[in-house]
Amino acid sequence: MTDKTVGYAICGSFCTFSKTIPQIKKLVDSGVRVLPIMSQNAYSTDTRFAKAEEFISEVERITGEKIINTISGAEPIGPKKMCDLIIVAPCTGNTLAKLANGVTDTAVTMALKSHLRIKRPVLLCIATNDGLGASAQNIGRLINTKNIYFVPFSQDDPHNKPNSLVSDFELIYPCAEKALKNIQYQPVIKGS
Repeated sequence: MTDKTVGYAICGSFCTFSKTIPQIKKLVDSGVRVLPIMSQNAYSTDTRFAKAEEFISEVERITGEKIINTISGAEPIGPKKMCDLIIVAPCTGNTLAKLANGVTDTAVTMALKSHLRIKRPVLLCIATNDGLGASAQNIGRLINTKNIYFVPFSQDDPHNKPNSLVSDFELIYPCAEKALKNIQYQPVIKGS
């Protein structure tokens, strides 16, 4: 993957931000050019997990790239063929719903729409508290959509949050390699 450019989109599952940073670093360390993209909520919200400004600084330092955080900044991704692959990690239930239903109102959803229209692969690394609830239909729709691939996921806390699903962030790199070859990493559903 050393000759590839990967868009790395980050949505507002703030509790998984600490899981995504090592994966960005792994891609960069392996020679991949990483183009960071963030939804407006992820880009501007301070939480108990991270201050937005500190997180932005860390991502930009690791990648050496400015974060794309506007719809107008994300629109050229497809026409200019800026990315070989876009990874969304974390991918929230909100972003799953927007992608499954053609809603383009954030930098991330615009990047995905723009990228998919030139038939390039997207890899979703889900983190949603309603994966086995309201988001289940969107996962089902997207898992059956051409050029969309999933990082394997499982229930992260079946007793306390029975509908919650989180992908295994450690599998992002091997899943990215497969997605670039139009192959879904298997099994897509892991045991808890």
